[in-house]
Amino acid sequence: MKHLAQLRQDYDEFTRRGAEIIALGPDGPRAYQRFWELENMPFIGMPDIRSKIADSYYQEVNLLKLGRMPAVFVIDKNGIIRYKHYASSMSDIPQNEEVLRVIDQINEERYE
Repeated sequence: MKHLAQLRQDYDEFTRRGAEIIALGPDGPRAYQRFWELENMPFIGMPDIRSKIADSYYQEVNLLKLGRMPAVFVIDKNGIIRYKHYASSMSDIPQNEEVLRVIDQINEERYE
């Protein structure tokens, strides 16, 4: 959950740029709600119990680690994926600064 804490830390930077964070995971709704309340997460968390959304974005499964590998997407307001990163482990997740740069580029394009 290190990545979620990283996103929480810079959440104001994301919203200041007009972006919203949505985190998907395989846990059920009650587990998600408990975690979100316990950790005081300011962004949206959604259960993807049967992994239909994860499958549609080709998020990999690592059987040795008993779960899905982390993935990060930036999707613009037209529903187009503008950035994707499929991590090989929790330590391979992009830093917030990298994702924020992509959002800045999208915002700059809107004003050109």
